[in-house]
Amino acid sequence: MGQFFKQYLEPIKLNDVHVDWKSMDLSYLMEGNYLRHFVNIVSNAKPVYGTDVVLKAYNIDGDVRILYRDQEDFERIARLFGIFDDLKDGIPRIAYKGVVVFQHQTARPIFLAGPESLSQLRIQHA
Repeated sequence: MGQFFKQYLEPIKLNDVHVDWKSMDLSYLMEGNYLRHFVNIVSNAKPVYGTDVVLKAYNIDGDVRILYRDQEDFERIARLFGIFDDLKDGIPRIAYKGVVVFQHQTARPIFLAGPESLSQLRIQHA
């Protein structure tokens, strides 16, 4: 029942779909493999720019990558999607390698990344 419980945690529901984890190949989650897997999916995501990023992200068939310029831009975009917009030392608290991964109204992932994150992951951006 912390500061952000009602806004971000309370709406989370327990999965009610059975998953046969033993039949799935989860080797990409191993420490040596995951970074390569993550870079691959982020780099293959369709870049979305400009205004109306929520509408654009919703209408794209596939994964989406949104680049933010600075802290103010990150906070603005995060609020548009209703995700946690807090940063610590200039890095979003919910990020992996500086990239925030979330879903919005679809099962497709959206990658919200800063220019430094893409550079560190060696992903080209316009």
